[in-house]
Amino acid sequence: MKILILNGPNINLLGKREPTVYGSRGFDDYFQELQAQYPDVTLEYFQSNVEGFMIDKLHEVGFSYDGVILNAGAYTHTSIALQDAIRAITTPVIEVHISNVHKREEFRHKSMISCACVGVICGFGLDSYRLALEALLHAK
Repeated sequence: MKILILNGPNINLLGKREPTVYGSRGFDDYFQELQAQYPDVTLEYFQSNVEGFMIDKLHEVGFSYDGVILNAGAYTHTSIALQDAIRAITTPVIEVHISNVHKREEFRHKSMISCACVGVICGFGLDSYRLALEALLHAK
C-alpha cells in the first residue's frame, strides 16, 4: 500500500508555531514514527506553502497511490482549486487537521475540500494522521 501525506502552508513550522494549538513536536519526527509503526506501508511525505505545488502533487499521485492524507492548512477554507483537484483524481483523500477546527475561529468552521474527501478527522493532534492512515488501511 502506498500513501502520501500532503501538508499545506505553515505545517513546516510545527513544533515552533503556536504550540498551544499545534503542540511542540515537529512533523519530521512524527513521520519517522509513523513509518516505523507501519513498516508494510510505503509512506511518502510532501509539504508546500504553495497551493499550485499541492495541486501538482495530487495530480502526480492521484491515479496510482492507494490514498492521500491531506492537511491543507488554511487552504482548507479557501481553495476551490484543491477541491477540484481532489475530485479529478481517483485516489481517496482524507482531510485531516491537528486542532479541532470547530472550536476555533468561525472562518475555520467551513471547509472547501471536505465535500470532495472520503472523510475528515480533526482535533486529535498529530494522531489525526495515524487515524486517517488506519481508515485508509481498513477501507481496502
